[in-house]
Amino acid sequence: MSTLLKNIIRFFLFILVQFFVLDKVPPLHQFVKPSLYFLYILWLPFSIPRFGLLAIAFIFGLSMDYFSGTPGLHAAPCVLIAYLRPFLLNILLPQESTELSYVEPNIKNLGWAPYATYVLLLTFIHHSYLVFIEWTQFGNFIYFIGKVAATTAVSVLLIFVTEMLFLRKARFRTNKS
Repeated sequence: MSTLLKNIIRFFLFILVQFFVLDKVPPLHQFVKPSLYFLYILWLPFSIPRFGLLAIAFIFGLSMDYFSGTPGLHAAPCVLIAYLRPFLLNILLPQESTELSYVEPNIKNLGWAPYATYVLLLTFIHHSYLVFIEWTQFGNFIYFIGKVAATTAVSVLLIFVTEMLFLRKARFRTNKS
């Protein structure tokens, strides 16, 4: 299956799972709302140029906003993590060994520690910004901190469960275009 087709299927699958499954789960507590949709951005291939990554993240976030009825709430954090993703990958990974030889980030390609750091930081940034946008409506700082911590913890747990359930092969880049 081509990378383009695989990512188009993932695009719709992540939105549908988030909207029809995870958004229908009753809140575990006032702080916790499980989110997994932004994993689509984390799983995008290394070869996508920065502007393309931002455009894909914006369209993906707007699609999520369309289904959830919240204009701009999900698009802004998706674009933020898409913007920060290349910088974080450059810090965490040696350029010559991973980004040039592997197609997309996953546990097998990067190893547990760099991948866990990558997922944890971008999940925390995504949820911090998402909850901050929501928090400006309510204004309770304790609520903000609690919701960011709890939602990040649940989302990271969901991400690693997803990684273990849907093992992705370590695919190497080739010289073919």
